[in-house]
Amino acid sequence: MRNAEYDRPRRLGMPRSRGAISGLLLILLGAWGALIPFVGPLINWAYTSDPAWTWTTAKGWLEVLPGVVTAVGGLLLLLSGNRGSAVFGGWLAVVGGAWFVVGRALASPLRTGDVGQPVASTDLKRALLEVTYFTGLGALIVFLGGAALGRVAVRHARDVVVAERAPMAAPVAGVRSGEPAMYDESRVVEGAPAGQYAGAPEPRERARGGLFHRRARGGLFRRHHAGV
Repeated sequence: MRNAEYDRPRRLGMPRSRGAISGLLLILLGAWGALIPFVGPLINWAYTSDPAWTWTTAKGWLEVLPGVVTAVGGLLLLLSGNRGSAVFGGWLAVVGGAWFVVGRALASPLRTGDVGQPVASTDLKRALLEVTYFTGLGALIVFLGGAALGRVAVRHARDVVVAERAPMAAPVAGVRSGEPAMYDESRVVEGAPAGQYAGAPEPRERARGGLFHRRARGGLFRRHHAGV
């Protein structure tokens, strides 16, 4: 029977490439959501009329915070080879994306401040600013985070193959690495010579008389056929 503590890390292991693409995309989207309110005025793509790199409480709660949470979740997905931490990263990304979508609706009850109105002269640009700053950005993050969760939360056949490449035998409990194994009396065959274990091949019967006996028998056989 395998040691449960020995098998647990192998069951949680997974290839790092499993969440690499989703993690990278989530990092880029999180960085966009956190930085666009500060660099947007430089490219005439702003949601408020504040100058570039202007910090406000509303920007911190409604844009920077979900952007950082999403980026951290994507980083965990990108670098993690453990299924538990990868799932945690996927949930972080989902929460960050959801906050982009519903954060402004909860801004007034939570008193986080208001980011204002999009700076646009046409309805099309106003809609695009809404999509790229909040609702569309958040929906895309939630989609990628959910897809990443579906990939990393399930143990695939490839994970089983990778796990089987590890040593099958678990270390004996209570024996440290580098120390000799303890003598196990339970494996000694009852009635067998001392030191013989269960399953060990039986020793061949030694020839009677050893080497000299075989030589003597060979000499007698040759003398008999020679007529001596």
